[in-house]
Amino acid sequence: MTVEIREISSLIKQEITRFRSEIDVARVGKVLEVGDGIARVYGLDSAMSGEMLEFEGGIIGEVFNLEEDSVGAVIYGDYQKIREGSQVRSTGKVLSVPSGPELIGRVLDALCRPIDGGSPVSCTATRLVEFPAPGIADREPVKVPLATGLKSIDSMTPIGRGQRELIIGDRKTGKTAIALDTIINQKGKGVICVYVAIGQKESTVAEVVRTLRDHGAMEHTIVMSASASESAAMQFIAPYAGTAAAEYFMYEKGMDTLCVYDDLSKHAIAYRELSLLLRRPPGREAFPGDIFYLHSRLLERSSKLSKDKGGGSLTALPIVETLEGQVSAYIPTNIISITDGQIYLQRDLFLAGVRPAVDVGISVSRVGGDAQTKAMKKVAPKLRIDLAAFRELQAFARLGTELDESAQAQLDLGYRMVEILKQRQFSPLSVGEQVLSILAGSSGRLDEIPVPSVTQFIHEMLEWFKLEAPEYIERINKEGQLPDDFREEIVAAIDAFAVMHKFSAGR
Repeated sequence: MTVEIREISSLIKQEITRFRSEIDVARVGKVLEVGDGIARVYGLDSAMSGEMLEFEGGIIGEVFNLEEDSVGAVIYGDYQKIREGSQVRSTGKVLSVPSGPELIGRVLDALCRPIDGGSPVSCTATRLVEFPAPGIADREPVKVPLATGLKSIDSMTPIGRGQRELIIGDRKTGKTAIALDTIINQKGKGVICVYVAIGQKESTVAEVVRTLRDHGAMEHTIVMSASASESAAMQFIAPYAGTAAAEYFMYEKGMDTLCVYDDLSKHAIAYRELSLLLRRPPGREAFPGDIFYLHSRLLERSSKLSKDKGGGSLTALPIVETLEGQVSAYIPTNIISITDGQIYLQRDLFLAGVRPAVDVGISVSRVGGDAQTKAMKKVAPKLRIDLAAFRELQAFARLGTELDESAQAQLDLGYRMVEILKQRQFSPLSVGEQVLSILAGSSGRLDEIPVPSVTQFIHEMLEWFKLEAPEYIERINKEGQLPDDFREEIVAAIDAFAVMHKFSAGR
């Protein structure tokens, strides 16, 4: 009995020595009023701007306004579950989201929580939603191409890995289609893609996911959605969370990534709504004064990192919707000045059947030929200038004016080049196929082909090359070069196909 008492007393002493008193100190405030995704909180005197808050029920919020008597906070989640008088805890942390390879192939909300009906995401890593852009010393020049698979873009306004290229145009002109083609074309190229849908209909997002799945692109893609039915707060935070998901692969894995923001017009409107609800003073078009900073701090995170930092890259394709082609409106001009070029899609061209409806007159890539293969540079050195001149000549010819022979020849060549650059949706081409298509036109091999038959001719020619002479396409894809002797071989092969094409057509 005495031995048992001794053993028990020794155990009690051990437990006493191990005991450490831990006090959970948390700053707690109270909700004064809540509505429309905004809450005014009293009692968080030492809260930081941008600090993450935790409302009752596990709902996340963020400090936005620091006022004299209260704190203005945005709520990321179902704000209707929060009531006046409910408690709010300040976490002392900045807002972060889970990130990692577990997110690939999933459809997520603006806080990286799955909404596709699949299993929960269990990521070990997290990244800050707001993260500083890399400095000048941490960057490298943009030189490696990020091929979209679209002839009209890769030949005239090429995009490089680490670039920010704006896709701009009116509603229903094929802006999202260009972004999806680019994502589909990254299959097997080691590029992780993030598609962020801001203010879209849920049915539209479901259609995007279905398209990516049908083309096998969800294997390298993360889809994030803050639909039109969600609060302005969720639409506001979505592109930053999407960028954080992409930055994991750029910084931690040294990989190339692509972010599509569809679209930043709705993002700006969501931020305007938040700002006005928080009683921030409105400025031009009722947007707050920091609307430029809103998008600059997002897009400046896109870059090509130096080798010392891992050599990864983040390419941004922001989408902006214009009204009646007003490129000079407030939000479009803001984003144009932040990005490294823009692809402008014109409604008239789209309705005329020119798809992608790229207006070469004001579309530009400020990285230019640095992000282009030598083969493409060789076959399309003046294509953009020639097409812009063709558009002007075409407008002049509509007046019924008689044209001299050289002008008529330029007009005929322009019509054929427009047909060459037409491309079916979700059918991206390899660089080799694009080079062959443009070479067929620039070398004069289509001069005898009627304009309405050019598209069919190009399609059949590429199919013939894939079956009979795939080594030409493979060599261009592998080397990215087009020496003169190799070019002559290709032209001879195109001539041989043209002879057969005429024969089969005649027969």
